[in-house]
Amino acid sequence: VQLQASGGGSVQAGGSLRLSCAASGGTLSRMTTGWFRQAPGKEREFVASIRRSLSSSTTHYADSVKNRFIISRDNAKNTVYLQMNSLKFEDTAVYYCGTTERHVAGLMIRADDYAYWGQGTQVTVSS
Repeated sequence: VQLQASGGGSVQAGGSLRLSCAASGGTLSRMTTGWFRQAPGKEREFVASIRRSLSSSTTHYADSVKNRFIISRDNAKNTVYLQMNSLKFEDTAVYYCGTTERHVAGLMIRADDYAYWGQGTQVTVSS
């Protein structure tokens, strides 16, 4: 499975961006997909996830982005999106999407839960 992340850029605090994670070689509706981010000098951290359709496409968010970010999936386009609103300076990071066919119990907030990764897209928020 190959993932292509896109949509990053520079935005002022309070602005919005929409990231895309397009897949080839696999069907995202049958997989759990997550967004993670990594700021300079920090470890990769969980942002949001969306379960496979068989698991009701359940979504989960990190507390730091809850009520600001929305994860969604377009099955026809085989793409997962991350709509980011009310962006803050601390949201600045490289954002990665990961996916896996494995059904893992729990919230799947660890990077090790995901088997395939995209290349990352930079999000820079200026205060």
